Amino acid sequence: MELRALVRDLYGVDRPQGCTEAEIAAVRERFGVLPAVVEDFWRTFGHTKRLNYVQDDWIFPEQYSKWKWLEDCDALILLNENQGVCRAGIRREDLALPDPPVYTQTEDDDPWLLSASTASEFLEAALTYEAVWQLEHTPEDCFFYWLTDEELEAVQTKLARRPVVLKNWMDYELTFYSSRPDNLVVVMDVGGQYQTMYGASTRESCDALMEVMEGLGEPI
Repeated sequence: MELRALVRDLYGVDRPQGCTEAEIAAVRERFGVLPAVVEDFWRTFGHTKRLNYVQDDWIFPEQYSKWKWLEDCDALILLNENQGVCRAGIRREDLALPDPPVYTQTEDDDPWLLSASTASEFLEAALTYEAVWQLEHTPEDCFFYWLTDEELEAVQTKLARRPVVLKNWMDYELTFYSSRPDNLVVVMDVGGQYQTMYGASTRESCDALMEVMEGLGEPI
């Protein structure tokens, strides 16, 4: 999916704000080379404030000028979990690739685990996941639900699955479903158990989503 359309539909941003070429060049100088897809992402979205109102922290050139811990990391970090428990990045040896794989790590000494086979896929998946935290219209009684296998099958049958997967984020695998471009169901595979959260940008789209989700799941 084109990222501008995703950000428009799920974040309500028609005119994203990007980084300057000087900001990007400063990070490129630090690493020697940057993947073209990451530069394009920063150039388009690097100063888009709406992306800061989510669960986790996008790492843009501005953060590289502020956070000292990034200097010691052996990867180009793209996304950092809000308490620093998990991070996603591109290994230094892959930075010369135009669209390299993205890996996640939970602790400093833990191995890097594959999150997405390309940075393009990761960016789309991560933008999709982070969007659910700031959607205006969500269920009124609870935000998180456990799904049974049968309830998950209902989601998979009645909603369209989005084409990306976010793997090994906080030990979860995340898949995404929608009935319209501006609504979203996130399913988190937690060791064979399924947790979900969902919402929409408009009340109309939320009502359309609830035609499927109403009555599904046990509140957490």
